[in-house]
Amino acid sequence: MNLKISALEYVLEVQNGNISAEDYMASTIEHIRGIDDKLHAFLSINDDAINQAQQIDRKIKSGEKVGACFGMPISIKDNMCIKGSKTTCASKMLENFVAPYDATVIQKLRQHDATFVGKVNLDEFAMGLTTEFSAYGPSSNPWNAEYVPGGSSGGSAVSVSAFECVTSLGSDTGGSVRNPASFCSVVGYKPTYGLISRFGLISYANSIEQIGPITRTVKDSAFMLNIISGADPNDNTTIDNGNPDYLSGIESGIEGKRIGIIKEMVGEGTSSEVLSATKEAIFKLESLGATCEEVSMDMVKYSVAAYYTITATEAGSNLARYDNLRYGYEFPVEGYEFNSYITKARRKFGPEVTRRMIIGGFVPSAGQAGKYFLKALKVKSKLTREISEMFKKFDLLVAPTVPILPFKKGEKVDDPVALFQIDINTVTANLTGRPAVSVPFTISNGLPIGMQLIADSNQDKLLLRAAYALEQTVNLPEVPL
Repeated sequence: MNLKISALEYVLEVQNGNISAEDYMASTIEHIRGIDDKLHAFLSINDDAINQAQQIDRKIKSGEKVGACFGMPISIKDNMCIKGSKTTCASKMLENFVAPYDATVIQKLRQHDATFVGKVNLDEFAMGLTTEFSAYGPSSNPWNAEYVPGGSSGGSAVSVSAFECVTSLGSDTGGSVRNPASFCSVVGYKPTYGLISRFGLISYANSIEQIGPITRTVKDSAFMLNIISGADPNDNTTIDNGNPDYLSGIESGIEGKRIGIIKEMVGEGTSSEVLSATKEAIFKLESLGATCEEVSMDMVKYSVAAYYTITATEAGSNLARYDNLRYGYEFPVEGYEFNSYITKARRKFGPEVTRRMIIGGFVPSAGQAGKYFLKALKVKSKLTREISEMFKKFDLLVAPTVPILPFKKGEKVDDPVALFQIDINTVTANLTGRPAVSVPFTISNGLPIGMQLIADSNQDKLLLRAAYALEQTVNLPEVPL
């Protein structure tokens, strides 16, 4: 069974009767069991997946209407609720939490006859860039198992890159879909804020996080957007996008488009390999008929500090519910007064979550808010105005997704400031609500480099068009599993 096909190829193969959903799912699970001890992408496997795939085959044979996914195996980041399944957020705090309902994206995928092959690994509560902060152990990069796969949606990127599913859903708060997509040589799409419902996504930083697909091709990301985007009464931040077909016109090219090269995203701290790849990407974009020009966005240099201040504040509020009274684990209350009980109960949180919760309590507090939180909001506002001005002149912006190559596990885990700086190129899209995509571009020293394109709000169709055009200029080797 060829597990290396794209989502669109899978649909065609099943429609044409060349493969069955059951056989493909069985082969997928067999492949996971054979390889995932090394990669640790999955936290749990859906025991009923093969039966669910059989039901799709029966629908096909009986001539019933079948949804667009045709039983496609999809992995889900373990911070999205699937009714009746554990949703742990890769945390000991939610080790035994079973979701009582489906997230909206899960409902939509079910309606289109997707099959969920399992839940995949992440940094605890999506707080991290390497998947090393999972309470259940790190995931490994399929290109070299000694290296990190990126994060926080590391398990999603690994599962797609290593052919353990056809597509995956991740969440992106500051680059958590695009970063691992770049490190694992797959496509990571962060949509316009509000395009995809967050209902059923366990909250980290509501004002900027978004669910996004991780896929093997740009067209597969467009296919997934067709299914999971749209307004949702359960999430009042969603927008009515008019239900466009994101695949329509995706091959139209980018001739005549104006692209800004963000100077601050290729500056100090960018590795020579990434700089070289960026120059090559610009050359290829120009060869496609676009005009590229270097631009400056002053607020980018403050974006990481603003991002971590805002997200820590929101995380501190969102994670307050894990007091072991409303959410948590079995832990007797006798023998404690209120504060000491909650302090003891929260020891189940890992070091990165603890650090961000402490910061999140401090930066908006009385006497500190003016120094930190309010300044961060001003940076966010100025950055949003700055990027709005950019899109009056340019159709798209380009930069490397991550300024450095993937690095070895353990190399930066004890240096949070160095880790935070890796987000320098991705947080702008989140802080300003713009759509952004990471496209696999090259392999350097056996490790992947992705290129990031950013578009204006609600210009997701244009962004996918540009990403597809860039994707067609590269011919990458297969992952060396």
